[in-house]
Amino acid sequence: MQLSHLFFSDIPDVRWELCAQMGIRHAFAKLAPELTGRPDISDLETFRCARQRFADAGFDLVGLEGDQMDMHRIKLGLPGREADAERYRRMLRNMGELGVKTLCYNFMPTGWFRTATDIRERGGARVTGFSAAAARRLPDVGDVTASQMWDNYAWFLEAVLPTAEEAGVRLALHPDDPPVPVLQGIARIFIDPDGIRRALALSDSPSHGLTFCQGTYTTMGADVPALVREWKDRLFFVHLRDVRGTAEDFHETFHDDGPTDMAAMLRLYREVGFDGPLRSDHVPTMAGEDNASPSYGMAGTLFGVGYIKGLMDALEIPRR
Repeated sequence: MQLSHLFFSDIPDVRWELCAQMGIRHAFAKLAPELTGRPDISDLETFRCARQRFADAGFDLVGLEGDQMDMHRIKLGLPGREADAERYRRMLRNMGELGVKTLCYNFMPTGWFRTATDIRERGGARVTGFSAAAARRLPDVGDVTASQMWDNYAWFLEAVLPTAEEAGVRLALHPDDPPVPVLQGIARIFIDPDGIRRALALSDSPSHGLTFCQGTYTTMGADVPALVREWKDRLFFVHLRDVRGTAEDFHETFHDDGPTDMAAMLRLYREVGFDGPLRSDHVPTMAGEDNASPSYGMAGTLFGVGYIKGLMDALEIPRR
């Protein structure tokens, strides 16, 4: 398996050094213009330079994660989405040319969402959480039905999946986080296993698969090991994190302090033949950190990666 890390930008800083010191060799990145200060990566030379920065630092850029460009017109079915889809196709072709083979994407117009970012966890560490009751008090930002979202998603797949397949790029769908039916007036459709099954049934392309986010499936109340077995041939990327609670009310935990048997899950991934990238996801903000990046503090990442590496070594799971 490829133990990876998510980098927000292609600008090296101390976090890059820490990742190298942890033994991370594989990188996922979000290279959106608002993070890099450069054109989006539908421009080949912009993308090529970014990939080289990772290579110069000792990392193999194996994938992208999140919206690499403005996706709201595609997700909401608005005028102008055709031009956006063409930019997306150029990005996919560039990924194929540069050997960046996995794209973790979502179809959440309001993104991954939390109503709290400073819930106290073990030892006073701060974690994020979600309350549906609190979310219902927020103003609506749109009025989009589930039927419209399904139409928009089907349009998106039809527009980009053939290009992904031609480029040899794997599109890995992330479930909706939090998995609630509506958030601020906009429906969310990947909120349970049946929604994911419906998405997978839209195409049997080898480029159409999943980012398996353990924490999100846990908040769904799903039988997570059963889903791994069911979808073993469609797992392109794994996010390892843990949560306590339900879709309506949950908070993140340390990797070793939630309800999931992480050792059993890693053993299961090996048993079903998963050999792709995985990474530590959503970590607590720990002592000495300012919580400026909730869920992505570096001290928590050091803990999460170390914990996962220890489990992998104990289970004799090779790391590539």
